[in-house]
Amino acid sequence: MTDNIEVTLDQRARTHGSFNTVSAIAQTIKRMVRDYPNGMNDTQKESVDMIASKIGRIVSGNPHDIDHWRDIEGYARLVRRDLERKEANKNRETKIDV
Repeated sequence: MTDNIEVTLDQRARTHGSFNTVSAIAQTIKRMVRDYPNGMNDTQKESVDMIASKIGRIVSGNPHDIDHWRDIEGYARLVRRDLERKEANKNRETKIDV
């Protein structure tokens, strides 16, 4: 009987590429980002890390797999929501102070 995890790993290798290659690409991007601290909060840092992993999959695996692109969009949207919520709260506080 085939191990279910092995089946999953084989399927992912077809869409994501070699895990070793994905890891090398993603870690290179992540190191570049960490070398330029610019005041990102944890949400932004995590989003950039996850996007780097998705870019690694695109470069190493199937660039036509729409899920990679949806994932990137999703992580970017989470940061955008967080920033919009913080901006709205800041604007409310400004109006109260006036």
